[in-house]
Amino acid sequence: MLAVDVQQLTRRYAKTRRTPEVLALDDVTVQVDQGEVHGLLGPNGAGKTTLVKIISTVLLPSSGTVRVLGHDVEKEARAIRELVGVVFGGERGLYTRVSARRNLHFWGSLYGLGRAELAQRSTDLLARVGLADHADTPVETFSRGMKQRLHLARGLIHDPQVLFLDEPTSGMDPVAALEFRALIRELQNEGRSILLATHDMAEAQALCRSVTLIDHGRVLLSDRTSAAAQVLGVRQCVDFDLADDAVVAALRSRPFVASVESRATGDEQDGQWRVMPSDPGAIRDVLGWLLDQGVLSARRSEPSLEEVYIRLIGSRGLSV
Repeated sequence: MLAVDVQQLTRRYAKTRRTPEVLALDDVTVQVDQGEVHGLLGPNGAGKTTLVKIISTVLLPSSGTVRVLGHDVEKEARAIRELVGVVFGGERGLYTRVSARRNLHFWGSLYGLGRAELAQRSTDLLARVGLADHADTPVETFSRGMKQRLHLARGLIHDPQVLFLDEPTSGMDPVAALEFRALIRELQNEGRSILLATHDMAEAQALCRSVTLIDHGRVLLSDRTSAAAQVLGVRQCVDFDLADDAVVAALRSRPFVASVESRATGDEQDGQWRVMPSDPGAIRDVLGWLLDQGVLSARRSEPSLEEVYIRLIGSRGLSV
């Protein structure tokens, strides 16, 4: 049984006096295995939020089928709501004038949890997400990272088997983001299935066993993360260090080279390059040519998820 099984899903928003009909999702098929983290990638307006809303029974599909752990979203919505947790970013879903504990008590009561169970589960979750010392502090005093951790606790209050995370580390500082990603790995190790919507390709590559790239409501790619680079036509590339621009220019003109791009992200990393060979067998030609030019620091590598994203979508909405 799949955690999430979306088959040929279409969703239209009806025409109004002010807006035309919008085709938000167009023949979308996505499958998420149980116990995996699946990345849902794409720019704003691509259809990611609409897809998550349908899977979590907030919206109905126009056509197609969606099942969560075997349950149909149209016929068994109540059963699905007990199985899934949705974690949004920002202020949505939190009552900022009351404490973290009272937020969890409120949301847990909506799932019918008893008083004793709710008290224990709230205490355990606040400790797990690092908010035990702030359990009775008003949420309006929390930092962005603290609010995101409370969002996660809220999403887990009814012990769901499937989690939908929407940009969970957006706005966090690097340390808080690393801690949050560690929590996601812990949840996966418990056997939970996680659908992660993110613009951060490094985060997706680190956490996700498989990914789906969506744009303008259509799926451009849905595969294991390790296989996503096949879209580029090669599974390996070559990274090398060199400060000689003339050699780089000559390399670009070689018939066995598809592209040569700088990997620099700042002045301290100038001279770092990545070569995409023209075909899988050309990687030996690239390495041999670089050695002939006296380049000693050259190594095989794999194309990143960011490069796949840019090839298919461009830089719209991308964050690293």
